[in-house]
Amino acid sequence: MIVLVVGGAGYIGSHAARALKRHGYEVVIYDNVSTGYPVLTKGFNLVVGDIADTPKLADTLKQVDAVMHFAAHAYVGESVENPRKYFRNNVEAGLALLNTCLDCGVAKFIFSSTCAVYGEPAKIPISEQNPLQPVNPYGVSKLFFEYALQAYDRAYGLRFARLRYFNAAGADESGEIGELHEPETHLIPCALQAIAGIRPALEVYGTDYPTPDGTCIRDYVHVNDLAEAHVAALRHLLEGGNSLTLNLGTGSGYSVKEVLNMAEEVTGTKVPTRMAHRRPGDPPSLVADPALAQQVLGWRATRSLRDMVGTAWEWMQHTQELQKPG
Repeated sequence: MIVLVVGGAGYIGSHAARALKRHGYEVVIYDNVSTGYPVLTKGFNLVVGDIADTPKLADTLKQVDAVMHFAAHAYVGESVENPRKYFRNNVEAGLALLNTCLDCGVAKFIFSSTCAVYGEPAKIPISEQNPLQPVNPYGVSKLFFEYALQAYDRAYGLRFARLRYFNAAGADESGEIGELHEPETHLIPCALQAIAGIRPALEVYGTDYPTPDGTCIRDYVHVNDLAEAHVAALRHLLEGGNSLTLNLGTGSGYSVKEVLNMAEEVTGTKVPTRMAHRRPGDPPSLVADPALAQQVLGWRATRSLRDMVGTAWEWMQHTQELQKPG
């Protein structure tokens, strides 16, 4: 069984590739490495190509049995400033991938979606029945692709799993791969970079939200827990299961201040911070209801916030060692 991991040189894709390998699947990674890192693909067959390059993509797809799709632009702010970039890659190029899968007879498709499709949620915790009302082009682009999958299932029998993540965090316990973004915008690595002196004081956006400590609450889920959910979803489809739409989170939320406290506990160092105004469109709380994933896949996030911060810190120290001269 060969699985093509599209975007496997990126953060979540590289962890999914390792999870697949641990479970006995053969993996091919397809990535244009425009934002990915070849170092994260060590030990795998890497095909460097763009998903809009359908001839090259078709040559690769002819060898595989299923696809996991992680190749998307994913900066909310950038999507507002440059929606053309997001619709070109996340929608147009995504449809090229989907159509090439059909042409090559690949009918099992796992899609990396997002809780951004819910926008500002009408109800917390967020279940799959919450209204879909994205508030930025990034969320809209992901929802469009979700709808395309649904239409292709009905028309062509393409079976899919749409996995809506909450806040991915942490790194592989081996310390060999982890989170690499340029620029880095996620709270945990940004806090650790501030501790390490790699970046200036961390900006805390808003301390007056209607939450217990005034800062935003988010559902953080370890990247390896996410990777295991992808393997479980693939197994479900391969065993003849119906298409799926699932939230992937822990069901528990942590505030910005709680995350910073954990970073200080793990590192033994104070996080330098600077208070800033709220960012437009940041909801006070985003927490998943992961009950359906538990019910259908038997999947549950098992790693704690300490695990997420601890593995992220180990990975950051490892990457700093790699970057030292000599």
